[in-house]
Amino acid sequence: MDILDADLDDPVLLRFLQEHLDDLAPTAPTESRHALDAEALRRSGVRMWVAAEEGAVLGTVALAEVGDAHEELKSMRTSPDHRGRGIAARMLSHAVEDARRRGVERISLETGSADFFAAARSLYRRAGFLECEPFGAYVHDPHSVFMTTTLQLPNGGGVPVDGERVEPPRSLPESVVPTVRLTGGLGEAH
Repeated sequence: MDILDADLDDPVLLRFLQEHLDDLAPTAPTESRHALDAEALRRSGVRMWVAAEEGAVLGTVALAEVGDAHEELKSMRTSPDHRGRGIAARMLSHAVEDARRRGVERISLETGSADFFAAARSLYRRAGFLECEPFGAYVHDPHSVFMTTTLQLPNGGGVPVDGERVEPPRSLPESVVPTVRLTGGLGEAH
């Protein structure tokens, strides 16, 4: 599996993204669904990657600018046929490492509160995300769960979030948190 920059003109990727929107439709009313369509993913300030294998899209992840050194995780999806292989963890790790290299201090996300999203919320918790208040333009919504994480500084602590210092989680063994070793330009997941 390779993790590559997304080509938003690729018809295979466009179908995958539409399937993502279709999967989300029954989970919440329209005003409570915040997934980005292909047009929104093309906007300035959005970076997107695909997990690909033999021409097939296995997963996607994106980061969108929220504010100064703060980005939002978007379009996190694994193909139903490929779930349970650790693809989402590798994609998440890739996005976090990209953000860290660029000096992003905080990554937040909005995900659903329905059972459909339980595995996603569990993945985010294992990766160090904690529930938080709505951020950016979001407002409280019973269909949404908001989460955030601060990226590690060289001294091992977290960066301040809204005036409070956030320390990295201590209860997770290091082996639970996925890693990506980057080589060359695009990166190679391990």
